[in-house]
Formats: sequence, C-alpha cells, structure tokens
Amino acid sequence: MIDWVAVHRRHHAFTDRPGDPHSPYRYGTGLRGQLRGLAHAHLGWMFADDQTSAERYAPDLLADPAMVRVARAFPAYCALSLALPFLAGWAITGGLYGGLTAFLWAGLIRVALLQHVTWSVNSLCHVIGSRPFKTRRHDRSTNLWPLALLSFGESWHNGHHSQPSCARHGLERGQIDPSAAVIGLFERLGWASDVHWLDYERIQRRRADHPQQARVLAGD
Repeated sequence: MIDWVAVHRRHHAFTDRPGDPHSPYRYGTGLRGQLRGLAHAHLGWMFADDQTSAERYAPDLLADPAMVRVARAFPAYCALSLALPFLAGWAITGGLYGGLTAFLWAGLIRVALLQHVTWSVNSLCHVIGSRPFKTRRHDRSTNLWPLALLSFGESWHNGHHSQPSCARHGLERGQIDPSAAVIGLFERLGWASDVHWLDYERIQRRRADHPQQARVLAGD
C-alpha cells in the first residue's frame, strides 16, 4: 500500500516524461512505440527493473505507525478477500462446487476486473479521451467517461492531474465520482478530516478553453 502511494507520487512528479514509472509514451509516439508503451503502462511496468523508493516518495507514511500496520497486513487482507467468497459459497450451497464457483467469480474474476480497470487508468487515460483542463507540460492525462463507474471515478484522470490534491476527480457537473461520495460520507461521520474539495474559481482558470489558458497556449 505504501509502495503504491510512492509509485503514484512519482508518476505525478514525472508525468509522461523520463522518470514516470508507467507512462504509455515511454517508447515514443509512433504506432509501434505507442502499442508497446500501452502494454508497459497497463501491466509491464510492474515487471520492470525500476524500483520506486518509498523512503523518498512516501516518508510521511513510513513514519505513520497505523499506515505501516495496514501495509504489513495487506497480504492477509488479500488472502481473506479470496477465502471469504469460497467459505460463503460453500456455506450457502453446502458443497465444494458452490465454494469453488464463488471463489472463481467473487474472488479471482473480481480481482482481475478490479486490477485491469485500475491499470486502464495508467494506460488508456493517458492516450484516449478528453482534456478539458490544463495540466503541466508533458502531462497527457485524459478523462475517459466509459470507465467512470467501473473505476469509481478514477477515470476522470485529467481532472485529477489538473487538481491532484482535490478529493473529487470528476470536476464537472454530472461526472459520476463514487470515490468522492465515499470520502464525503467519511468526512460527515468524522472518519476523514482536512479533505480538499473543489475550488470552483481555480477550476475555471484551469480550463483549456479559458481565455487566460488560451493566451498561455498561444505563447503570449
């Protein structure tokens, strides 16, 4: 978990340029390079010899005892998330077949779908989609609406890169963002604090078609 945070922060620090651990532009913008880059951004980066230092990118989490405990328990949580469907299927059907079926659909296939949707944000959401908000130079993050529900709002990736500290990624009206709704609920229950929400004036200034941004893009 802490390692994931470190990789994510490094991605933001070097988005779509050398140093980004999973940019789809790693091998250029030609067809062959782009296809190879998509494969790298989607899955290949996890097998590359390019480790991200948690000491450098997530020292605050390493210094937090609660976060360290959660990170250490993560493998057990993963195993439990596979064991529970099996046990529930066995208990409901009274047989091994029911347990194995639940393990397959509510365990392995669920995890595979979750992972591929997450990886699609790394790959597709830097190549396909809209870019309504200005981001830093080299940053090609996009909003890809077909993934919004499956990714719990993570596919509003251009919004996230434009406002990386904002708890809501879907910055425009009507953009479904279940993760933001959960964070908002936790805030109301007192389980989350110091949450950064939308700054509407700043959002309007970050629009790619805003007059100020148009002058910047034109080089004025």
